[in-house]
Amino acid sequence: MSLRFTAQQVRGIYNIMPTPAVPGADRWDCEDSVDYDETVRIVNMLIENQVDAIMTNGTFGEGATLTEPEWRKFNETVIRTVNGRVPVFAGATTLNTRDTIRRSKELMEMGATGLFLGRPMWQEMDEDAIVGYYSDVAEALPDAPIILYDNPEAFKGKITPRTYARLAKIPNIIAAKYISVSAQYLADVAAVGDNIVLMPMDSDWYYAWKWAPDKAKAIWTGSGNCGMAPLLVLKKAIESGDEELAKQVTLDLRDAYSTLFPKGNFHDFSIYNIQLEKIRFNAAGLVNAGPARPPYNRISEEYAEGARLVGRKYAALQEKYSKML
Repeated sequence: MSLRFTAQQVRGIYNIMPTPAVPGADRWDCEDSVDYDETVRIVNMLIENQVDAIMTNGTFGEGATLTEPEWRKFNETVIRTVNGRVPVFAGATTLNTRDTIRRSKELMEMGATGLFLGRPMWQEMDEDAIVGYYSDVAEALPDAPIILYDNPEAFKGKITPRTYARLAKIPNIIAAKYISVSAQYLADVAAVGDNIVLMPMDSDWYYAWKWAPDKAKAIWTGSGNCGMAPLLVLKKAIESGDEELAKQVTLDLRDAYSTLFPKGNFHDFSIYNIQLEKIRFNAAGLVNAGPARPPYNRISEEYAEGARLVGRKYAALQEKYSKML
């Protein structure tokens, strides 16, 4: 078996795209909700602004709300537009193993670099089920690199260090979208060794780097859709060992994100994840993510305004840090 992409190649800024929606996409009777022209524009914008990789169809990428034809045509559009310029890890998560494998095969045939893969979420999965699921996908697609998605709210539980140690034995799994750099982080880093790159979110990169400087090689983010400048400055600061600058960018990001979490917690954010993220992308002004698709298309004005403020504050950071590039 020879993977197309390995853990040693996972470096830099991995940005998750929204799936842009046309007007009326928030209605149940919308026939084709995807804005394909905006999809092309966003892909080209991200690449021109030095993104290191693109991921599709996570939570705010609305992998759960696209119809099968929409999912297929959107990913075809992304992969065709990228045309090999950067890696593409495309989302194939479904509610069961067989559909996930079918979608994964389609994506690899389209030319995706690899898969961005959460786990089925109807039932909570124990350790054996999680390892068995990823093992089945790896058996079906032995040359497909996988970035797994470790979200304790979406998938009903945090992956434990023991489970990570078992997942690290599956050669296909090269990285993980990692939610929070907290007390468990170092145990997870030790569990995966050099086989899986744990990718923190952008505002945790500095702290991951401080705790495990040889392991914090890449991040996941959605903020590249609002502007790459703060992320590029952060990346260069970490690569050059400029701790003061890396910390300053991190504090700026955390301040900008402060009103994104209703009631200040991740659980409540997760209830409105899609709506909040699309609102803040639109408010930042660089992309037109469009409305959220049903059923995740309702949100209070109070929470929506918090997300708009994030978009406006991030736009100010984009202007500030653009001057440093």
